[in-house]
Amino acid sequence: MPAPPCPPPAPAAAPILPRLLSSVAPVALAAALVCGAGPAAVVAPAAQAVPFVRPPPLQGKPFASSTPYAQAQKLQLGLDKLGKIRPCPSTNPGCVSTNPLGSSGSFASPLLIPESSAGDKAVASLRQAIERTQSNVDFKVDQDTPYGHYIEAEMDGGVGRDVMEFLVKRDAGVVAYRCMATKVTFVYPFTTAVGDSKGQKQRVAAISQELGWYAPDIQSSMDSDDAGYPP
Repeated sequence: MPAPPCPPPAPAAAPILPRLLSSVAPVALAAALVCGAGPAAVVAPAAQAVPFVRPPPLQGKPFASSTPYAQAQKLQLGLDKLGKIRPCPSTNPGCVSTNPLGSSGSFASPLLIPESSAGDKAVASLRQAIERTQSNVDFKVDQDTPYGHYIEAEMDGGVGRDVMEFLVKRDAGVVAYRCMATKVTFVYPFTTAVGDSKGQKQRVAAISQELGWYAPDIQSSMDSDDAGYPP
């Protein structure tokens, strides 16, 4: 009895292999990872490739702004909210100011306006004295305020530029001021600022001498009074 003829192959037999491979690929990939195969042994399909995304840059370091070096880079200029000359910042040891809220070594006495220079003449005389005694003066602010006439001027300093601020109080007959360097030198690792206030005091003394105005040395008086009494 003859054998029955073999049935013809199914038409859909050809695409079975690709479907089989696509279904086996995830299993093979998982098995390779579990068995410890290296990355080179696993070839991911091109369609599943993940593009490299560069992480966003750090948005500043929170601790950087708390260092003395970082604080020294942000000088607060202008009058404070009470309309007074600001005290010397702790990160600017060469600074001198008539505001006593700073350290005792940075405190200076205000200039006394004589009657011969009262009124608007005091502002004009002060401006001329700054120009005559300082090098490369640049007046940044020169205007009247509710608290007096405010002048902010920059000039050449020992390292970089220095800045002087004046508040001419016509009614009180005094001139408050602050004088300091815009660049501060720090000892490594940027924790200790170095500076000498003598240079800034000499700058103010030169202006006072040019004006002919009296500036009482309150700090020297305090030191001499303390020396006369036992501790």
